Amino acid sequence: MSTQKINATLIENLTKQVRGTITLPEDPDYNEERKVYNAMIDKRPGMLVKCVDVADVIACVNFGRENNLLIAIRGGGHNGGGLGICDGGMVIDLSGIKFVHVNTSNNTVRVGGGNLWGEVDHATHAFGLAIPAGIISTTGVGGLTLGGGIGYLARKYGLTIDNLLEADMVLADGSFVTVNAKQHTDLFWAIRGGGGNFGIITSFKFQAHKVKTVFGGPTLWPIEKTDEIMKWYQDFINKAPDELNGFIATLEIPGPPFPEALHHKQFCGIVWCYIGDMDKAKEIFKPILAQNPIFEHLGEMPYPSIQTLFDGLFPPGLQWYWRADFFNELGPEVRKQHFKFGSTIPTPLSQMHLYPLSGAASRVGAEDTPWAYRDAKYAGVIVGVDPDPANSNKITKWCKDYWEALHSYSSGGAYSNFMMDEGQERVQASYKHNYSRLAQIKKQYDPENLFSVNQNIKPAI
Repeated sequence: MSTQKINATLIENLTKQVRGTITLPEDPDYNEERKVYNAMIDKRPGMLVKCVDVADVIACVNFGRENNLLIAIRGGGHNGGGLGICDGGMVIDLSGIKFVHVNTSNNTVRVGGGNLWGEVDHATHAFGLAIPAGIISTTGVGGLTLGGGIGYLARKYGLTIDNLLEADMVLADGSFVTVNAKQHTDLFWAIRGGGGNFGIITSFKFQAHKVKTVFGGPTLWPIEKTDEIMKWYQDFINKAPDELNGFIATLEIPGPPFPEALHHKQFCGIVWCYIGDMDKAKEIFKPILAQNPIFEHLGEMPYPSIQTLFDGLFPPGLQWYWRADFFNELGPEVRKQHFKFGSTIPTPLSQMHLYPLSGAASRVGAEDTPWAYRDAKYAGVIVGVDPDPANSNKITKWCKDYWEALHSYSSGGAYSNFMMDEGQERVQASYKHNYSRLAQIKKQYDPENLFSVNQNIKPAI
């Protein structure tokens, strides 16, 4: 049912129940409000409600359920597949629910459901603290956390979900619960990797860690050295101390701030982040520099600086197409395909990343959270990116072809935050043995699948 068909009196009644802003298709700011990070997504909801508190969220959930509306939940709007927006239905926008409260007595942080990670980093950095969370500061806290949360700190402190202590949730029946290791433990298990399938998170409580200054930055080699560098990297990163992280990439340098001699050339690169003793950093990086990168920009910086390193290259409003898989090995054939497709990058911003899953992230049990691939060595993602909609077919084809060439060497599933709308089989493959338990929890808390605009876990039959 589209909101355009709802009686105007019902909409007026909702307006009286919420403190936030309701935007309808006829409103002048509608087109601006419906934009998400990925400009390839062009959906037209019947209503967007920017909530400012939990009461607004409860009112919206009840309104959507009672009127049989399709519901999308938007936090930061960063999701590659555009799962924070929908056609015809209601968007429950959490961007008005923002706060970051740092408790220095136990280094915990409570964060609003609509916060972006850059806002969290700003608040925690003042106290010399950080929460493991991605590599782009414009990412929403909610989406990244509920999918798992891979980032620079994962080898030392695990995924974002491994640092989630508690969450406040609005469920499909409009009720409000707090979930943690002692309350609603089944729901607490499910949201640590199961996505937005089980309710709307209005606040998160995280364990933060002592991280103030890091040593890191990019190192680049000519694309022709992909085989050599990937082979070396695989051996090196798995033996490296947990304090050292580095994701490997095939990429093209689009322009400034990199030197002009590098512009529009393809490279095999690694972006490093070391959070250990700064006095030992140069020693740690000796074997890296011994690989003779053609370019390196390594040094000490505040943690928020490395988190914002790529923000300028990837502003909201670009065209994005994503494909992803987990991998256990970077064998000769895998390296060969990375060289092949890394040499034919279609647009300057398109690239491939492999994030290491060794260290602390690999020491959590495969059933302790829904995140089933604790034994994988890498989470891989291929992204076709460009500002021009005319190039959308070109970046999509390159991305799909790259993925097809590698998929048979993968572990079978993918990190849900890196997936487009790829169907139920891919969702199940990404949760492996944990899917049936997730489906049972879904049946208990959302039997009608009200929350379905996500990497959907259908209620068990």
